[in-house]
Amino acid sequence: MSTAIEATGLVKRYGRRGAAALDDCSFRLPTGRISALVGPNGAGKSTLLAIAAGLMRQTSGQLEVLGGVPGESRAKVAYLSQDKPLHPQLSIADTLRLGAELNPERWDGAYAAKIVEQGDLDPKARIRSLSGGQRTRVALALALGKRPELMLLDEPMADLDPLARHELMGTLMADAAEHGTTVLMSSHIVAELADACDHLLLLGDGRIRLGGGIDDLTRAHSLVTGRGDLTGHTVVESRASGRGTTALIRHDGPLGGDWQVQQPSLEELLLAHLRATDAPALLTPGTTARTSGSAVSA
Repeated sequence: MSTAIEATGLVKRYGRRGAAALDDCSFRLPTGRISALVGPNGAGKSTLLAIAAGLMRQTSGQLEVLGGVPGESRAKVAYLSQDKPLHPQLSIADTLRLGAELNPERWDGAYAAKIVEQGDLDPKARIRSLSGGQRTRVALALALGKRPELMLLDEPMADLDPLARHELMGTLMADAAEHGTTVLMSSHIVAELADACDHLLLLGDGRIRLGGGIDDLTRAHSLVTGRGDLTGHTVVESRASGRGTTALIRHDGPLGGDWQVQQPSLEELLLAHLRATDAPALLTPGTTARTSGSAVSA
């Protein structure tokens, strides 16, 4: 299985004595996956994406992007940050021409223009006159127009209304499916992730706490409600429910007692792990870094 991104013991500190945004972060993202990068505010998501884009250097550890150091394959990587820094004085047409000049070998001008046209935008309009959502569309047109092998997206749709978000997410997913593009996208909108992504990286305390295919991770857990002894099972989260207990557990053998068992949704899985910050990490074999053995495998 080829690898788009691999981190091994990645650490990033801000200042000599500052807290670590990333702390012994290790994972592997296979090529061709559309991966959600989730975690609480301050978990290190933006830091990880910026390092992968070659815009920031780690303090220690290793990060490989498309088989090389970050920035080495910049022509094959598209990065869209939260603030989407476009030149405000340029028109949309000039912005797309700039994209063509900066990406002469891979640029697909017709495709970039199509994404702009779908938003009913005037190519002569200056960037400074656009709304936040319109700027997002132009920035995404730039990113997709270079036909990248890897897309790094930091909260790309946060400033869009639901309809525009749905339309642009559909454009992004269709492009990824057609061209086999690997996507790593941070977002807080769980429904959006469940519909669009097939892979998950949950970042917390600077490390990957959940990693792997979404179906594999949800199947590795059970949401149980009832009464009985859960000793011997990995209990991610447990809370009182009526006269019994509701718990998210990992499969560690048969259950003793009177339990109703169901597979958790992605939202239930994420919320439980976000609340249970001391739950042991779980990475599927394809997501475990090849030189890292610190995580439990599913």
